Amino acid sequence: MARDLVAALDPALVPLLEPTADPPGEDAPRLRPHSIPIPANLSPADGRKGHLRRLLWTQNQLPTLLKAQGSPLLVSPLPEAPLLRGVRSVVLAHDLLPLRYPQPSPLLAYHLAYVPLVLHRATRVLCNSEATAQEVHGRLGVPLRRLITIRLGFDPRELRPLGLERGAEVLVLSRHDPHKNLVRMLQAFALLRDPEATLHLVGPHNARLTPRLQALARDLGIDHRCQWSPWVSDHERLLLLNRCGVLVIPSLWEGFGLPALEAMACGAPVVAARAGALPEVVGDAALLVDPRQPAAIADAIGSCLREPALARHAAVEGPRRAARFSWAETGIQLTQLLHDLV
Repeated sequence: MARDLVAALDPALVPLLEPTADPPGEDAPRLRPHSIPIPANLSPADGRKGHLRRLLWTQNQLPTLLKAQGSPLLVSPLPEAPLLRGVRSVVLAHDLLPLRYPQPSPLLAYHLAYVPLVLHRATRVLCNSEATAQEVHGRLGVPLRRLITIRLGFDPRELRPLGLERGAEVLVLSRHDPHKNLVRMLQAFALLRDPEATLHLVGPHNARLTPRLQALARDLGIDHRCQWSPWVSDHERLLLLNRCGVLVIPSLWEGFGLPALEAMACGAPVVAARAGALPEVVGDAALLVDPRQPAAIADAIGSCLREPALARHAAVEGPRRAARFSWAETGIQLTQLLHDLV
């Protein structure tokens, strides 16, 4: 998402802090024009150590780097910024799920203390939905005048209708976190009266929760109709979204709900929870349900699989709705904001 957003901005206006090999070798990728090299070991891909290194680097090294570059403003795609060195920042808040559904974790203090401080001290906070903006204001007390709602986008070259025949696969693109509501999703699937329907759950597994979900599938007698894929390629994802009978996003809360946007872009029928930002993302291009009612979820899924009119509606209205979420328009909106601030 960060690179998509950067690609929509003028690199001369917003130089990219780009990780580089250290020491640089002949095979190291070249920096983009106007990019600023930073250490390569600050990524979440490096685990908790990488996360800690990034936080320390942000507080201690980044202010000096910004000053040397003459940058009057930091644009961060995460709620992270220097706190004590007078750096003006514009940060992006995706959601406050770790505060809404706190989990015991070494990162809990990061979410409970550091992130709220960053959001309070930021010059502007970009929120990817009105639901997120209202939560940042209501839960943390950040003034509404400093909250700017911007829409996320998608790449129509990578997510598009392919005209493939749709089957009876119920697709869920989701991590196995508690707020994703996969227990009720499994219960809903068990209520379906379609013996040909299958359930495909695609998303990173959780060492503690995934075995419990799989055990529940066995207890419900549906394990032979469930497929669990921890990862798929971008091309496989495109094919899944073009062949599934319905994409379901049953979360108890979403700050945006990217799988719903991806499914609409491919013309797939969507069943979405009436929770968080999902209603404002899908509009009337999806069926909205109470995520706490498995029977309601099952009824909506069954309607999508049985009623051709719903599939035809999704094929037309889904891509039309998705087209409203454009990285180019987001870039124009953010560029204007930055010009106003500097």
